[in-house]
Amino acid sequence: MMQFSQNDDPERAIKVHVTQGESHVTTDPQVVMTTVLGSCIAACIRDPQAGVGGMNHFLLPEGDGRGGGDAVRYGAYAMELLINDLLKRGARRERLEAKIFGGAKLFDGLSDVGASNSAFAERFLRDEGIPIVSSSTGGVSARRVEFWPTSGRVRQRLVAVDNAPQDVRRPAPAPMPAASSGDVDLF
Repeated sequence: MMQFSQNDDPERAIKVHVTQGESHVTTDPQVVMTTVLGSCIAACIRDPQAGVGGMNHFLLPEGDGRGGGDAVRYGAYAMELLINDLLKRGARRERLEAKIFGGAKLFDGLSDVGASNSAFAERFLRDEGIPIVSSSTGGVSARRVEFWPTSGRVRQRLVAVDNAPQDVRRPAPAPMPAASSGDVDLF
């Protein structure tokens, strides 16, 4: 029989799904944050001593600087928002640690937005002095991520994406009728 700590008990967990452009912070040990990522990035940041943590989910590294409603889609805004919310809940910057996920390249022939997102997240956290204690980025599979922000536990499941070229099957063309001699075939 599988044993769970009170914090990781799936029967008692309060799931919070974090979608593109969102960020969530909590001190509740029953909360598990979930998200599904392709080329997007989720940063899971916490202060283990204060027992506070959170997750964001961003679509692109940096915007055009105009702000507005689209700002939530960009990494710079999402990272600042998450860190500021952690600090408001009692975290201390020098104790923060991060785990990052996502950044896959799901489609051939397109620019590798996932790699740009991963590089941005790593650079941003390095510049802020926040160590990345674990990460799973890149590859060609989407990810389903569950993060328990107070304990720091993370579970990741890769989601198979079949983006291999597909054979297109077309029906064989109907045979051309033989030269007509005036006969009619009835079926």
